[in-house]
Amino acid sequence: MNRQRLFLFIPLAIFAVLVVLFWRGLSLDPNEMPSALLNKPVPAFELPVIPALENPQGLVSANQEMLKGKVSLLNVWATWCLPCRQEHPYLNLLKAQGVPIYGINYKDNTEDAQRWLAELHNPYVFAVLDADGRLGLDLGVFGYPETYVVDKQGVIRYKHIGVVNAQAWEQTIKPIVDSLN
Repeated sequence: MNRQRLFLFIPLAIFAVLVVLFWRGLSLDPNEMPSALLNKPVPAFELPVIPALENPQGLVSANQEMLKGKVSLLNVWATWCLPCRQEHPYLNLLKAQGVPIYGINYKDNTEDAQRWLAELHNPYVFAVLDADGRLGLDLGVFGYPETYVVDKQGVIRYKHIGVVNAQAWEQTIKPIVDSLN
């Protein structure tokens, strides 16, 4: 008889464990996903630069070596990404403040990207076209937009998932950028 009563408590114990796990999961911040590339160099790439009105160097292609020399942001965006459109005006504001931002146009086409940059203005030093998504895959991109803080040696020091806005910039990203400068 005691054994039968014990079996009655098994579903209750399983339910209690699940409640604890779900409660813990709800308290996690989805923007704090760890990156496998944290404290590692930006993956090697050689991609075409999106021809834009604001490409004074006339670059045709770019690679990871071009990110070295100054602390910068590496922003993954797409024209089909609604949060990317939300974020874009703030990136333009950061550019006006002198923050170097490099863009990765993810799984898009040149014409759409050019129209986007002409219409919404170009916050990027340059933006490369990652049409097949290989660089995004190498970076571990899974949400859009994503922004990486890259140090002077080309090493990724922070990954921000989601829109860069005043709050994300002031509270999280800018202190990291300032400490690396």
